[in-house]
Amino acid sequence: MENKRELSLEQRETLFNILKVRFEKNMNRHQGLEWNKIKNKLEENPTTLWSLHQMENTGGEPDVVGYEEKKDKFIFYDCSPESPIGRRSLCYDLEALASRKENKPKNNAMEIASAMGIELLTEGQYRVLQQYGNFDTKTSSWLKTPPEIRKLGGAIFGDFRYGHVFIYHNGASSYYASRGFRGCLGI
Repeated sequence: MENKRELSLEQRETLFNILKVRFEKNMNRHQGLEWNKIKNKLEENPTTLWSLHQMENTGGEPDVVGYEEKKDKFIFYDCSPESPIGRRSLCYDLEALASRKENKPKNNAMEIASAMGIELLTEGQYRVLQQYGNFDTKTSSWLKTPPEIRKLGGAIFGDFRYGHVFIYHNGASSYYASRGFRGCLGI
C-alpha cells in the first residue's frame, strides 16, 4: 500500500497515536495549537500522512513546530534528538553522488527527502528547531544549501555543540555515519 502513498487503517491509527502522544508530551513546541485540528487536517490529506509515516519510520520523530495562519498550514519538523538514524551516511544530492568515483554512499539526502515528500530544513528552520531543545549533540544534519554554495561544490550542515548551534560546510559528495538530514513538512 505504501507504493500508492497511502496507509492502511491500522498504520494510520498507529501513526495518529504516536503523533498525539508526542504532541502532548512536547507542548512547548506548539503552544496554543490543538491536536484535534491537526488530526482533522491530516485525515483530509492522506499523502501528507504517508510522508509523516516515512519520517517516523526512518527515525525522525516528526512533531508540529508551528502554524502559518495566512496559509492555514501546520508545520512538522523531524524532532528526534539526533539526526534520524534511518537517513544517515548520505551525500548531499544526486550530482554529488554521481561525482564520487570510489566508496559511494547508497544514496543522497535530497533524493530521499523528495521521495518521502518532504524538504530538508533550511539554516533558519534548523535554528528554530534548536530553540525547542538541544538537537544533534552527537550527530549532524545536512541542511538545504543556498545555490551559490552548491554551485561551488559545497553543502552546509548543522549541529549543536558547546551550547551553540554551528553551521558548517563540506564538500557535497562527503558522507559520514553520523550525518543525516532533518526534514520539514507543511499541511
